[in-house]
Amino acid sequence: MSNTAISVSDLSKKYGGRMAVSHATFEVPLGTICGFVGPNGSGKTTTMRMLLGLITPTGGTGEILGESIKHPEKYLPRVGAMIEGPAFYPALSGSENLKYLANLGGFSTDRVQYLLDQVGLGDRAKSKYKTYSLGMKQRLGIAAALLPNPKLLMLDEPTNGLDPEGIQEVRSLLRALADEGTSVFVSSHLLSELELISDYLVMLRKGEVVFTGKMSDLMLDQQPVIIAKGAHESDLGALLAIAQRAGHRAVIRDGAVHVEGPAEWALEFNRAAFDAGITLSQLTPQLPNLEETFFEMTGEK
Repeated sequence: MSNTAISVSDLSKKYGGRMAVSHATFEVPLGTICGFVGPNGSGKTTTMRMLLGLITPTGGTGEILGESIKHPEKYLPRVGAMIEGPAFYPALSGSENLKYLANLGGFSTDRVQYLLDQVGLGDRAKSKYKTYSLGMKQRLGIAAALLPNPKLLMLDEPTNGLDPEGIQEVRSLLRALADEGTSVFVSSHLLSELELISDYLVMLRKGEVVFTGKMSDLMLDQQPVIIAKGAHESDLGALLAIAQRAGHRAVIRDGAVHVEGPAEWALEFNRAAFDAGITLSQLTPQLPNLEETFFEMTGEK
């Protein structure tokens, strides 16, 4: 039996003359949470749709739970998914919607209330879907994806619209599912959340995989970063030049200069800025995080 939840090799999808996904190769081990990240338009949703049998690849191969993606009927009963937002009947309650989907999919309705409790909607089970907030609708979508009691759960932006408390609840839910043996493949633009829960990571840029592997391996490979701001926005260009003249890679992002370099260099940076007539309002050495790494590897600003 395969020890991977997802395995793809040279997977590609072409639309006209554009490669939406280009020769993607990666694996997701069973029983782990794998974050799936990339800028908008990088091919994340297209990849997920190919893995779920919703669209046909242009080339390459893939397996889900040991079965070829050419035969999705062999693995889809063991896969739960929420792609591009959930869709439900507005006039039905949350419970009624789930029971309808369970009957449609041939799943037991016995777990409906349990799943609603699990995603924090137990007290709104009888409320009509049209009265739900965006965050509640997302939670109901996750509950629907869990109806098959899946071995693999694939979620596209599951925390969209959730408040901080809701995001934490989803994080805890996904971790608990993985600890119980469910493999989770989740895309999100909330990189700080993925950093907290992901064991593995697949990163796309313009349809190509730029990293696949353990989250810990990715972070260990990254340089420490020093973030600096001057008292005036006009100081940014001079600070950038100081860092670059000293041989450090640096960029201006989010109103600050981000410099690759050890924390000890911050003292020299501060001295050089002072000599240039710049008073720093911020000088923060920090360990690499997923957001910094993402920007570095994808070229996003």
